[in-house]
Amino acid sequence: MIAFLVTLLLTISGAKVFAAGVTFHEAKQLRDEVSGMFYHAFNGYMDHAFPRDELKPLSCEGEDTLGGYALTLIDSLDTLALLGDKDRFTSSVEWIGKNLRFDINKTVSLFETTIRILGGLLSAHLIASDYSTGMRIPSYDDELLHLAEDLARRLLPAFDTPTGIPYGSVNLLHGVDENESKITSTAGGGTLTLEFGVLSHLTNDPIFEQVTKNAVRGIWARRSKLNLVGAHIDVFTGEWTQKDAGIGTSIDSFYEYLLKAFILFGDEEYLYIFQEAYGAAMHYLFHDPWYVEVNMNSAALVWPLFNSLQAFWPGLQVLAGDIDPAIRTHNAFFSVWKRYGFTPEGFNLASFSVQHGQKSYPLRPELIESTYWLYKATRDPRYLDVGRDIVSSLQYGARCTCGYCHISDVEFHKQEDHMESFFLAETVKYLWLLFDLAAGPDNLVENGPYKYIFSTEGHLLPMTPRISLAREHCSYFGAYCKNSNFRPSSYISKDDPHTNNSSRFQRGVGSTSYVNHYGFRKSTSTSGIIKGLCPGLTHEQIYGLSYVVSPETVHEDEHSDHVENGGGQSQSLMVLSDSV
Repeated sequence: MIAFLVTLLLTISGAKVFAAGVTFHEAKQLRDEVSGMFYHAFNGYMDHAFPRDELKPLSCEGEDTLGGYALTLIDSLDTLALLGDKDRFTSSVEWIGKNLRFDINKTVSLFETTIRILGGLLSAHLIASDYSTGMRIPSYDDELLHLAEDLARRLLPAFDTPTGIPYGSVNLLHGVDENESKITSTAGGGTLTLEFGVLSHLTNDPIFEQVTKNAVRGIWARRSKLNLVGAHIDVFTGEWTQKDAGIGTSIDSFYEYLLKAFILFGDEEYLYIFQEAYGAAMHYLFHDPWYVEVNMNSAALVWPLFNSLQAFWPGLQVLAGDIDPAIRTHNAFFSVWKRYGFTPEGFNLASFSVQHGQKSYPLRPELIESTYWLYKATRDPRYLDVGRDIVSSLQYGARCTCGYCHISDVEFHKQEDHMESFFLAETVKYLWLLFDLAAGPDNLVENGPYKYIFSTEGHLLPMTPRISLAREHCSYFGAYCKNSNFRPSSYISKDDPHTNNSSRFQRGVGSTSYVNHYGFRKSTSTSGIIKGLCPGLTHEQIYGLSYVVSPETVHEDEHSDHVENGGGQSQSLMVLSDSV
């Protein structure tokens, strides 16, 4: 009642006010301005760079940066659909279906190709093939899905390693080169599950989902006793070549895809790993409100640095329901943006200055992404102010002749002649969604037929029955019991508040509740349909998870043991179904 009266008074007094200077009308104007930003960059690419991969926005030329197959167009497809541009979306899908081929002698990044190309094709396919999206293309005949499957099969040789953790690069025609580096990043090996999993569900071929899940298991099996993972690992020996643990560069999206894979597919194994990994991150890496990097075995401080890729974390915390620390951390991260007008790649927390050699801002979306999720969760008007400030910075500091430029030095706002495809796939997408949500949402994500999970490249992956309910027929865990005399436990109802030793995890996009102080409560139920649980089995035994002790860990055991026993306990969150 009080909220209604406040809203009524604000409306009567002149305008619906969201924040200082941001009115309901201005939210619409900002949304339209962001739409204009997208088309300035997209048209610049189409006019001056297409079909090359990316635009050089100062010289108005194109350049091939990944594989030479119209990267920016593919990365932009679902943004066109989100903006309701059916004509451009249709013509782009038709061009790609007729002209794109992957039988080319190019060695490409497995990670970047998966999140940008494979994810872009799958998202656009799911939109173009579904009448309920309002963007169905009548002449469309699954061309993008066929391309996605062809591409994924060309990427599969990268997974042929003793650990299951893939190589970082693969040749699309010849497979993995004999001289290919055996070192890959944790994010590179552990951020493939969404795209490959969706492809498995759409093609009924489990191989794609299996290899990426094995990669996650391979990484997690080599975690430290503190449940921390390092930044780089040898895919043949499983030894960590860089033992710095953090939430930013080289690790970031590993955490992200653990939670999102659970939400999208309902596979509780991902949730269990996320709980353990998140709890460890909050215990050893979180120095409220900042995050630092530590040695994965001893938790000794390595690097007091904020790097710009960390800025996705508050948004992930919103999905996990851990709102309070997300708010504090977002405030800290945005203070860096306010200080320079952009976030540098690295900001030293000891000197509170830009880290030497890390002064650039390559149009990254992570801070904007977290701003959108926090506004969606809280409806706090401060996040509209944040969005407006970011738009102003981009318009006055990064806009250039044919698009938007990298900022090579945030202290002097020096422009660089490059525009990453993710500027159109993510940066403007999250800005547009923020202001459209404030102005009264009218888009596929907020008003469409499905809930959507955003990939780490911002691609829209719908929670359709075919994708999200595929596992429901095999959720019976009783088969793990070797004792034939074991009598299955009685039916576990998700509505029973007295379920023993169960968190009653439910899949949902966003939650506003979390376990205080990350107290861990193990789950024995995914959706209330499991009838046959074996008594006494740990999650590791249920899921076949293992822990591999690497040689270097043995020498650090004595030091790490006292760290682990000095207050760290197994920590986790509940993921609830409350909608934000």
